Amino acid sequence: MAGAHGPADHGPTGRKDRCEPASVENVGRARRGEEGRRVDTWSPQSVTARDQPVGEMPPGLDKLPAVPSHLHEVLIEMFRAQPALVAELLDGPLQMEVPPFRHAHLSAGELNDIAPTEYRADAVITLDDESTTALGVVVEVQLRPDEDKWRSWPVYVATLHARLGCSVVLLVVCPDQAVADWCAEPVVIGPSTLVLTPVVLGPAQIPAVTDLDTARRVPELAVLSAIAHGARPDPTPVFESLLTALDVIDHAHADLYTDLILAVLPGAARYCLEEFMTTTSHRYQSDFARRYFGQGEAQGEAQGEAKGEAKAVLAILDARGIEVPDEVRATITGCTDLAQLDVWVRQAAVAHKIQDLDDTTHR
Repeated sequence: MAGAHGPADHGPTGRKDRCEPASVENVGRARRGEEGRRVDTWSPQSVTARDQPVGEMPPGLDKLPAVPSHLHEVLIEMFRAQPALVAELLDGPLQMEVPPFRHAHLSAGELNDIAPTEYRADAVITLDDESTTALGVVVEVQLRPDEDKWRSWPVYVATLHARLGCSVVLLVVCPDQAVADWCAEPVVIGPSTLVLTPVVLGPAQIPAVTDLDTARRVPELAVLSAIAHGARPDPTPVFESLLTALDVIDHAHADLYTDLILAVLPGAARYCLEEFMTTTSHRYQSDFARRYFGQGEAQGEAQGEAKGEAKAVLAILDARGIEVPDEVRATITGCTDLAQLDVWVRQAAVAHKIQDLDDTTHR
């Protein structure tokens, strides 16, 4: 992973100049044109764990519904594709002082000690200044409470600190605020002052991005903002910033993030976003919206034409009194290859039996 992504140059002041994004990894993206699949929501509800006895979960957190890995993988990909995002989050909404640096690099995620147990963080990012590393950041995406993290997180931090010889931060990204509150609890390692306190990014820590300049400068933050605040009573300013952000992100990641947003938003908010993106003014002002929905329309037109051709094949066979077995009928109606359907139409016009069609219909 270390060499797969380009660095982000922050210049002498530590501010980010956008770097060239990497190719999208296989993250199981949702398909456009199908009904949106709920993955999870960025819930603003908070269930604090601070009154719970040490070592116990707050009531209800152990009964959270299972969440598909799609959300987890896309959020990880966001940091892998744009490592400097960690500096923007730490220095921005999380209000942590970040040392000056010039480049943000994705580093190896393996954080093993001498024992045979394998430890692998979701992402490890280093903020580098010339020949030295100014800060190491372990990024973890956490969808639900996991008590095993109380043992693995200290290993991640200690191992990376030993590897780099600099300060290390554990950044935990949580789509659910209740899980974010659970992750924010200090991890007590020793009897006195040996404590690991994760820096947690949950819905409550994500600002509603409504400034278009901010959306252009940190587009991933605008994406997170749309996920966290897209269900607010008036999401229009948030959605405007989202479209602005998607226009400056490479096509592959813009499609990936949009699929995720449409999947995680509640039904009413998803409908509102789709309507917003397809209105005349926004659709044709935004290169992304024009391309994204243009692809969907082209695909829909092709599917409609294929459906018509399949009906024609079956109608000709029926008119000629040729019996069509169920499996052959399913093959014909499921075909989207217009060239193959055209062949079947021509063959059906002169066929005397189903075997006279191309053998792909009766394997």
